[in-house]
Amino acid sequence: MTDEPRVAVIVRTKSRPQFLDRALRSITSQTEQSWECIIVNDGGSPGPVDEQVARIPERHRDKVRVLHRESQRGRWASANAGVLVTSAPYIVLHDDDDSWHPEFLERAVAYLDAPEHADRGGVVSRIEIVWERIAGGGYVELGREVFQQQLTAPSLGDTMLFNRFVPIGFVYRRSLHDELGLYDETLPVVGDWNFTLKVLTRGPLEYLDDEIPYAFWHQRPGQQGVAGNSVISSDDLHKKYDAQLRDEAFREYVQENGAGLPMYLIKYIDQRLVEMEDRLRHDIERYGFGERAYRRLRQKLRLDR
Repeated sequence: MTDEPRVAVIVRTKSRPQFLDRALRSITSQTEQSWECIIVNDGGSPGPVDEQVARIPERHRDKVRVLHRESQRGRWASANAGVLVTSAPYIVLHDDDDSWHPEFLERAVAYLDAPEHADRGGVVSRIEIVWERIAGGGYVELGREVFQQQLTAPSLGDTMLFNRFVPIGFVYRRSLHDELGLYDETLPVVGDWNFTLKVLTRGPLEYLDDEIPYAFWHQRPGQQGVAGNSVISSDDLHKKYDAQLRDEAFREYVQENGAGLPMYLIKYIDQRLVEMEDRLRHDIERYGFGERAYRRLRQKLRLDR
């Protein structure tokens, strides 16, 4: 390459050549040309990955390099491996089963290059979920929907509830890692959420476009194994490490500020939920919805709590 790339696209993969093929076609179809692609093969066989790279159009092949790891280290160690070998000022993680609108990188780089956005750590695209299933060696699209369409911007408060965007839609400055550290490699999942909270704590982010999604998050309901999505197939792990991160943050807060306010709020919120449950039961009895409907609502309230 004669020019230094503006954005590093880090692709983590293992034993999914069919997905990797689609991801590489998504990257090489970008109207923005100043990119490099770092593929981190996390313990998978080198052959299938090298075969996919060999299929890349020749004009793009020198923009792509592969890091073959002999043993599996995990998705966040793989992300960090890509971060550490690039000098590009902007970074984005492109999961091997996701894809982009062709103008995604061009618009994201233009946003971050603009002087008025010099204080922004990154920019987020609206994300469109693509529901699909694997069939006959290919993909069958089942439908699409915009993820978190009701949000006006990815705020810290909203993101504390759960992650409001996924890596495929987030282009950010590499300097954030110098400031905030690398991804936490001890987390098998939710490492992106953990990093996102740190990013939003330092300052706000904006959508690339308030209406148009430029990033496509592919999901395959019910698919397990190598073709599964971690957010679906690893649901129990997400719950475990979500709780762990919250408990660590809560413990840190209590150590610094004492338990008084949290103790008050926990009791206050619990009392409000009990009052809501009582009102629902009264309305159900009043309007004759029946005990079965009440039990379903009561169970939902308990689970939500």
